[in-house]
Amino acid sequence: MEQAGALDDLQGLIVRLRDEFAVDHVVYHWLSADGEQYGFGTYDPVWVQRYVERDYMRIDPVVIGCFQRFHPADWKSLDWSSRAAQALQKDAIAHGVGNQGFSFPIRGPNGQLALLTASHTTDDETWESFTKSNQREWILIAHYLNRKAMELESRRRPEPVRQLSPREIEALTYLGMGHGRAQVAEFLNISEHTLRAYIESARFKLGASNTTHAVARAVAEGLIVLGGAAKAARGGWPGRDSG
Repeated sequence: MEQAGALDDLQGLIVRLRDEFAVDHVVYHWLSADGEQYGFGTYDPVWVQRYVERDYMRIDPVVIGCFQRFHPADWKSLDWSSRAAQALQKDAIAHGVGNQGFSFPIRGPNGQLALLTASHTTDDETWESFTKSNQREWILIAHYLNRKAMELESRRRPEPVRQLSPREIEALTYLGMGHGRAQVAEFLNISEHTLRAYIESARFKLGASNTTHAVARAVAEGLIVLGGAAKAARGGWPGRDSG
């Protein structure tokens, strides 16, 4: 991922993620507070164009739900009770999106939101097993993919903030998910002493008074993801030049 030099390289990465995790689709979808959006992924271009033309983003329970939370969203936990949402769901399944999905929200300054989504057609038990086994890894993938997309698509880049190192990001992410320091050190295969050094370094960079404050600042700046689209089709995503 670090070697990606263009958005087309990230499209290739998305395809590899889909194949490696054996799901139907993987999608990255970027949205701003004023409705601008772009993305890339493995959905059928016909569905992407239909989603844009019908302005489904305005009623999509996945988008609405992720704007309201910091944690990953299993699609079945979202509110699909409205007639419009049910029609969207039926249309999406008919276009091969899948009946199961898990979306990881990545928040940035100025109301920006990005989603990394995996979707698949399978039963509830199989999907629950998949999400439990892979959630932690996908949280980190979501963060790094979003950071690289922001670097490559300079028009989307928010105001610069002081960057954390990859280890600092991982440490704050796991702490923010509620894991204790001993458990985080084990996840990262480092000593607790080394973990403390990463935490203190991150706290200094963020101007935070304690670890909880550091996690909150990192989330607010879009530097970490807690908890928890498509290459331009014909006509493109709004805000993304096609061709």
